[in-house]
Amino acid sequence: MARILSIDYGKKRTGLAVTDPMQIIANGLTTVETKNLFDFLCKYIKQEEVERLIIGKPMQLDGKPSENLARVENFVRRWQKAQPAIPIEYYDERFTSVLAQRVILEAGVKKKTRRENKGLVDEISATIILQDYMNSTK
Repeated sequence: MARILSIDYGKKRTGLAVTDPMQIIANGLTTVETKNLFDFLCKYIKQEEVERLIIGKPMQLDGKPSENLARVENFVRRWQKAQPAIPIEYYDERFTSVLAQRVILEAGVKKKTRRENKGLVDEISATIILQDYMNSTK
């Protein structure tokens, strides 16, 4: 089997998570600057077999699009044109940042580390998106 990779797309930083090859566990991969995301993913898929990408769909609580949705849609269109063999799917990302912050606090991550590693929330959010996606498809 191939991996599934998830994306928590942000204006400045993007969190990434990936499954193991058997698609059993979702693990945080990294956080990259969004401007480098496309190149990072192209390089990653040359090294690892990836069957699909899951990208968080940013929506407001009332179901209306958030301001980030247009940027996400532009990325999705670019991906579909350049990498048609690897599908990309949207997945509702509401509450993932709040859940990620809660996980970080409950894990006892020190305040200094939280301040210095702002990408940690993005990576954990991508992991939550991926785990939720996996749970919903079983």
